[in-house]
Amino acid sequence: MPVIERTIHVSFRHQVYFTEGVFNPANPLLRDVLVNQENRDCHKALVVVDESLAVAQSGLTRQIETYFSTYADCLKLVCPPIIIEGGERTKNSYFHVSEIQSHVDRYHIDRHSYVIAAGGGALLDMVGLAAATAHRGLRHVRIPTTTLSQDDSGVGVKNGINAFGKKNFIGAFAPPFAVINDFLLLASLTPRDKRAGYIEAVKVALIRDAAFFEALERDAEHLVRFEPKAMQRLIYRCAELHVNHIATSGDPFEFGSARPLDFGHWAAHKLEQLSDYKIRHGEAVAIGIALDVIYSKFMGFISASTAERILNLLERLGFDLFANELLHVDSSGAVMVLKGLEEFREHLGGELTITLLKEIGRGFEVHEMKIATVLAAIQELQQRYKERSQGQNVNQS
Repeated sequence: MPVIERTIHVSFRHQVYFTEGVFNPANPLLRDVLVNQENRDCHKALVVVDESLAVAQSGLTRQIETYFSTYADCLKLVCPPIIIEGGERTKNSYFHVSEIQSHVDRYHIDRHSYVIAAGGGALLDMVGLAAATAHRGLRHVRIPTTTLSQDDSGVGVKNGINAFGKKNFIGAFAPPFAVINDFLLLASLTPRDKRAGYIEAVKVALIRDAAFFEALERDAEHLVRFEPKAMQRLIYRCAELHVNHIATSGDPFEFGSARPLDFGHWAAHKLEQLSDYKIRHGEAVAIGIALDVIYSKFMGFISASTAERILNLLERLGFDLFANELLHVDSSGAVMVLKGLEEFREHLGGELTITLLKEIGRGFEVHEMKIATVLAAIQELQQRYKERSQGQNVNQS
């Protein structure tokens, strides 16, 4: 039978801007991004704001309205900013996706209009899914407001929500129209949330850039004190490495079976679920990285001194490297976190592909994890955590 076959090339422009005071009327960046040199009288925008951000920065919604009023000649805010809860709860049902899409319909947001989301990674994931599926794809502008979303999830091309007990089971790859990182929006974060994004910087340094890892070691004490300049250096370089991977890896939409940027994530995603998301994503990734670092050591891929150097940095940055959920078993006695390996494989299909370390700055892929060695790595993490906790108690007494 005859067949028609063509190769279709689709290019995307991925823009990540860095600024301070994105909603300050004296800052024209957002206006310039939205107007985008198009010959249109007015550009409509629907704005969604993370509830925790709106509470922490009580004047923000009014500031957004003032910004659009200032540029009313070319921008139109179709309704007051919509406040929606952030955090993982917002991703645990389709309800909020439908809520956003109902506003898209009500205010006639078309494919030349904008859906703008300001918030943490979970809110950006959810709003991004709504934008990607309404009208088969709207222009979505992300304004990440956590360290984690500014240096990792917010600058990527993934959108999604959780379903069937699995993280990001429903989603879409859809590059945002633009990402705007406003460093001032980090000011109201709790120390826990400021710290969370550090782990993605450690992760990408471990698999891509040894010099960046060394810079993180030098900056560790400044990062622990949340000094703005050190945080900005971390966020910028981490975001740059992530965008470079998306643009140059040859597989931005993950058609293959490898996910190098998910180093440490096979266990992390499962730990989040097992804790009912009481363990935050960044905290879970820290444990997942520690687990895979020790596994790499046991397998002879990295030296004991290299492993210790990595674990030491994670602890200096304030991360706990063990959680009781690592020991949870099901009714048959099987360790439940190990189910994360199969879920990780299933998420992409094909063979299991896990990124491990050959050295700092150099990741590589394996297609099998030895269960007995994983369990031994869990035991070592537990023992390390006990010894460290006992040492801290002695020092405090």
